Amino acid sequence: MKSNSIIQTAAVFGALAVIFGAFGAHALEEMLVNTGRLDTYETAVSYHFYHSLALLMVGVLYFQFPDKKRLKLSALFFVAGIIIFSGSLYFLCLSQMTWLGAITPLGGLSFIFGWVILLLSFGK
Repeated sequence: MKSNSIIQTAAVFGALAVIFGAFGAHALEEMLVNTGRLDTYETAVSYHFYHSLALLMVGVLYFQFPDKKRLKLSALFFVAGIIIFSGSLYFLCLSQMTWLGAITPLGGLSFIFGWVILLLSFGK
């Protein structure tokens, strides 16, 4: 994965975060309120957006420091976290399949690993 690919992926995920946020706020709000899932959906969108920005940052850092090969792994963990954490929460909200909540922590772990690997990328 090259820095350009990481930045492009971040841009796609960022655009999707805005789309999902707007869709939730306008088209799904009534359904999310009625099912008690509005907070869950907002959490999914927030983490999706935060980690799209983190992914963008990793892409820029990898462009500046191409010798820091761990940055690619950090980017992959952020991508996995967005898909697993936010994705499982989106599906949970839309489908009411509560078992999807069991998958969500794996996405959270992916986010944590992404941040730790980012830290290690610039350690001694």
